[in-house]
Amino acid sequence: MKLSMLLSRYTGDPVETAELVRDLESAGLDMVWVPEAYGFDAMTLVGYLAATTERVQIGTGIVNVFSRTPTLLAMSAAAADSLSRGRFALGIGASGPQVVEGFHGVPFDRPMQRIAETIEICRKVWRREEPLTYDGKVYRLPLPADRGTGLGKPLRLINHPYRAGIPVYWASLMERSVRATAELADGWLPLFFLPDKAAEVFGPALAAGTARRSPGLPPLDIVAGGPVAVGEKLPVDDLLDQERPTAARYIGGMGSRGRNFYNDLACRYGFEAEAKIIQDLYLDGRTREAEAAVPRKWLEQTTLIGPPGQVTERIHAYREAGVTALNLDPVGPDPARTVEAVRRLVDNL
Repeated sequence: MKLSMLLSRYTGDPVETAELVRDLESAGLDMVWVPEAYGFDAMTLVGYLAATTERVQIGTGIVNVFSRTPTLLAMSAAAADSLSRGRFALGIGASGPQVVEGFHGVPFDRPMQRIAETIEICRKVWRREEPLTYDGKVYRLPLPADRGTGLGKPLRLINHPYRAGIPVYWASLMERSVRATAELADGWLPLFFLPDKAAEVFGPALAAGTARRSPGLPPLDIVAGGPVAVGEKLPVDDLLDQERPTAARYIGGMGSRGRNFYNDLACRYGFEAEAKIIQDLYLDGRTREAEAAVPRKWLEQTTLIGPPGQVTERIHAYREAGVTALNLDPVGPDPARTVEAVRRLVDNL
């Protein structure tokens, strides 16, 4: 099992972040994911990390498919993969209306179709088999004359990519998008993955998508995990309580009533009553009460916090659920030391 980590800080000094990644690389981390919201862009830091690391894989976790054209994503990915000598992974997703419409001024429409077509276009760009043409429901390349000047013509990427098969990871949660992920993507980036419920909640969609998967694609890489702390004398209750604000914000506040993917997911995991209470409290502005309403069981099942034996059991549960890369969110002042501790546990499984 590989170890990966999402760089959780959207703000801060990119140079300090790069220094942390070098420490994580030395500690045994296999992959790092660079997030993007509405701060510094992800691709700039990806390029810097490519120049300042040697072994660790570097992915975007995630960039949205609305603020860049598919061909620009393909161009940036090809450059990052060349700079890193084949260590880059393109993590993409939809983000949400708050960022897409509020910050970028782009309509948030047909997100799943956009992602699927983006994957197909990127792969055509990287293969360079012929000048690029594409006739999709969202994207048409070149732009037809009735929608442009009529001067556009098919073009081929000038550069030869370091790899024609740069891996693409899809951050998806709902049934249709998970099915499409299993069919089209190289990897899957689910948030709030409960290994104990994964087969029940995601199994049918993954199986349906896998049945339609091209034999030319490798098995789906599943990247999932959560906050982690390993130790015999940890204040487990306090550390779990630290995760309440994040859980309440996603379950309660990431969307409106009736349109919150994370609330829907909590319901699918069997927390229907709790999810409704959390959402009602959060949307009413009673955030502290919403945080207190997050079930202890949710916190235990979405984290790897406890003594080594207990964390080992959770790692085993993730592996049994099909996770191939354990995604870590170290809790505490020394992330590299936490990665080293988990690396030992994984290697001894």
